[in-house]
Amino acid sequence: MIGYDDADFASTFRPPLTTVRQPVGEKGRAAVTALLAIIDGETPKARTVLRTELVIRDSTPAAPNGNSQPVGTR
Repeated sequence: MIGYDDADFASTFRPPLTTVRQPVGEKGRAAVTALLAIIDGETPKARTVLRTELVIRDSTPAAPNGNSQPVGTR
């Protein structure tokens, strides 16, 4: 099982929940910037890419071959 946003309580579940952590503050700033552009009659950036992080906890078992690295990081 995996969650998204890495809420504070994710690590308190049993088993602790694997999640994707994202920069919530940056996400909010990007949304406000886009909204202000629209209000000013401008076209906001078509796409904003923010860095995320996979936080592996006990809710995600190791791969069958024993490799514990997420796909794409090997």
